Amino acid sequence: MSNSPLPAPDRAGAAPTDPPGRLVSLDALRGFDMFWIVGADDLVKALVKLYDTPAMRTVDDQLEHVEWEGFHFEDLIFPMFVFIVGVSLVFSLGRTIERQGRGTAVTRVVTRGVLLYLLGLFYYGGFGTPFEQIRLMGVLQRIALAYLFSGLIFCYFGTGGRVAACAGLLVGYWALMTFVPVPDVGAGHFEPGKNLANWVDKQYLPLRKWDGDYDPEGLLSTLPAIANCLLGVFAGQLLKGSAGNYRKVFTLIAGGAVCVVAGWLWGEQFPVIKKLWTSSFLLVAVGYSSVLLGLFYLIVDVWKLQWWARPFVWIGMNPITIYLIHKLVDMEAIAKRFVGGELRQRYLEPYGDLAVATVVMLMVFAICRFLYQRKIFLRL
Repeated sequence: MSNSPLPAPDRAGAAPTDPPGRLVSLDALRGFDMFWIVGADDLVKALVKLYDTPAMRTVDDQLEHVEWEGFHFEDLIFPMFVFIVGVSLVFSLGRTIERQGRGTAVTRVVTRGVLLYLLGLFYYGGFGTPFEQIRLMGVLQRIALAYLFSGLIFCYFGTGGRVAACAGLLVGYWALMTFVPVPDVGAGHFEPGKNLANWVDKQYLPLRKWDGDYDPEGLLSTLPAIANCLLGVFAGQLLKGSAGNYRKVFTLIAGGAVCVVAGWLWGEQFPVIKKLWTSSFLLVAVGYSSVLLGLFYLIVDVWKLQWWARPFVWIGMNPITIYLIHKLVDMEAIAKRFVGGELRQRYLEPYGDLAVATVVMLMVFAICRFLYQRKIFLRL
């Protein structure tokens, strides 16, 4: 099996015809995750404008982050990606260790982690912005750090050590947030600006912070993000193991359900808050991610019903590329050149927003299919 530890295939030149044993479901789930980042939410919002029903408004609400405490579908997208990174690294690093030794694997982990972190700096403007606007901690930087430390733990420790590290990170973060007092506030507060993670960012995270004095991808909350990736490692170990396919599916779905319930129960004391990546939030997010992985694995890799997932595979094989294109290219402006202006005013209203969102998604699929068919993959 061959799946990458980073949001890109492990090797350039992977064949458009998936090799035997490859986890196509993992590529599809990665692409499904990216699908919501690169335009699917705009499709839903356009549909809500046309069909303003309670059901559509509920769907639309799920595509917005909760303001602070709670959980929506939108809050799942980022931690599920980190979870997928953990699943993938089991296959790529395990193969590297077997063929080239641990030293080579460690070098690869460090190199990729550094490159992805630098790419994150570039994504948020790099050094083309005023110095104080450079964002040191962001989405790609968090993925880089989670991958780096999880990869090193995977290389140097067995399953027992990985479990201990994961539990230590989750429980340790809870203990810090619950028992370490914030100056002039006290201990055990989780409100915005009053909790330990926000205080650490205010005191020790320089340059730009996304939420003023603190950052949702800040310093202290990187600890549970590493645990997020390690939980993906455990799912990867399960999928790589010798258990039967249906046993794997059952374990992923049942284990995911247990994590969701445990997360909400823990949330009674340690609230489910994405902007703090609380341990309870992490368990809820990983639980849903595991359930989705189990369902994708069942349908795509066990039942071999793959036709519907092919567009997601195109995206999932080149997520870094499409993520950067989505940031650097105004695809909506390009779409309006096809379905905007007088054409939209005369013939497409009230479906103008839907037409633009549809063209954007078609461009995304077309770009990813073009790259996939020509074996062009961004490799770190």
